[in-house]
Amino acid sequence: MGNGTSIGRVRGLGAARGGVVHHWLLQRFTSIGNLLTVLFLAVSLVLLPDYNYATMVEWIARPVPALAMILLVITTFWHARLGLQVLVEDYVHEHGNKFACIAALNLAACAGIAFGVFCIVRLALGAHA
Repeated sequence: MGNGTSIGRVRGLGAARGGVVHHWLLQRFTSIGNLLTVLFLAVSLVLLPDYNYATMVEWIARPVPALAMILLVITTFWHARLGLQVLVEDYVHEHGNKFACIAALNLAACAGIAFGVFCIVRLALGAHA
């Protein structure tokens, strides 16, 4: 490829030939999902007559809002995980530390998704206390 110079060794290794398109696409898809679900949430909240606890529980007990809020939780945590993963990959250079950070990041994102979905399902199925 090259003649041993610095530029010769790295030529052909740029983002156009070795980039991670899958990660970039996931970030775009989750941001579109976030946009759509946040718009649904905003419009739904504007259309509610009041914002007391009973009204909110009644709203989230319906299937479409419950599903939209579950999708919002999933896409938000996943989008945050993808963005923070890029940060970790760029700024943590030790392989062991990078592995530990990404493992902790994945655990935190999955725990946040599980907790959010659990709370929404619990409210949607009638646990109002």
